[in-house]
Amino acid sequence: METRNRPLRRPARVALAVTLLALGACKQASQGPPSMGPPEVGVVTLHAQEVPLTRELPGRTRAFRVAEVRPQVSGVIESRKFTEGGRVRAGEPLYQIDDAVFRADSESARAALQRAEAVRDAARLTAARTAELRKVDAVSEQEKEDADAAVRQAEAEVASAQATLSRRQLDIGFARIPSPISGHVGISSVTAGALVTANQETPLVTVQQLDPMYVDVNQSSLEWLHLQSELAAGDMTSEGDGAPVEIVLADGSRYPHPGRLQTSDVTVDPTTGSFALRVVVPNPEGLLRPGMYVQAVVREGVAQDAILAPQRGVTRDPKGNATALVVGADGKVELRDVEVSRTVGDSWLVESGLAAGDRVIVEGVQKVKPGAAVKAVEAADRPQDAEGTAAAQGDAAGGAAAAPSSPSEE
Repeated sequence: METRNRPLRRPARVALAVTLLALGACKQASQGPPSMGPPEVGVVTLHAQEVPLTRELPGRTRAFRVAEVRPQVSGVIESRKFTEGGRVRAGEPLYQIDDAVFRADSESARAALQRAEAVRDAARLTAARTAELRKVDAVSEQEKEDADAAVRQAEAEVASAQATLSRRQLDIGFARIPSPISGHVGISSVTAGALVTANQETPLVTVQQLDPMYVDVNQSSLEWLHLQSELAAGDMTSEGDGAPVEIVLADGSRYPHPGRLQTSDVTVDPTTGSFALRVVVPNPEGLLRPGMYVQAVVREGVAQDAILAPQRGVTRDPKGNATALVVGADGKVELRDVEVSRTVGDSWLVESGLAAGDRVIVEGVQKVKPGAAVKAVEAADRPQDAEGTAAAQGDAAGGAAAAPSSPSEE
């Protein structure tokens, strides 16, 4: 009996499956297609805020202090007292010039001083005796006056001899050439045995103080005028001298020590239309060297009640005009013409076209057009892979609908 009944079960199962599929199709047809809601877009709500504004300007590093060492007397270099490229302190000897001639001249001047002092002492004694003789009318008044004049002349000779001796002693001191400042000493232009002359054009060596350092940059006068107009209108507050400055090295890395704006020049270069700014930067590790090319990020001021719009929410048409899609209060998309001035991080600084409270579309722009109703979700709360998730859910639903056909394939 079981053998004869088994073939009857398979047709029954097939018929049951076909009946179920037909009933499901009829039910779906009676319900109609599922309703689709407005597309979901990611938005960023704009807020008015204080925004520090910076300007990146090219510049060159310069030593804080520079001293070109030149001899003040002529002579032959006897020895060099420093190591090239090393550090020296103010007053530390750099060179020694042979001072034998200067010492001989000093001894000669000392002897001349002693001779002048002897003549002065003799003149004083003569004048004293003449004064006593004049009291008893032993000498005339003219002789007394001549004796007094001889004393004054002798005293003048002593003063001259003292000055000559001092000058000769200075020459001995000038033969020892010290460092005028503390810092790093460069490469010497002379060696021992070289003949040098007083106040020569070529320096013997250069000493530079490298901590702190100067960074000289140039700012456009047009940018400065625009900044002044914003300050006058109250749209910005300036920090003036002492504003913080960040240094970017030539390889793109950030210098670890912030600088300060020290001063600005008052003269505009007529050939470039710019003027110089000077920044003081600490340099304790000696990373900065004179003549290096750097970028100075100068903090110009703080914009009051500024509006920042994400760059990905602002597009430009073929003519270069900036536009943005905004979700209005009625939930529909609006196209706004926007005027922006500069970038601040990953945002645009908005001059006009957008205001606080506007919801700028930054995600799903390709799915909407002006006038369309949308569902706005803050971009920070909206999943980044929302579209991928919806597609995956659609694929899963399609796979589930195909599942009932599997029993017929047994």
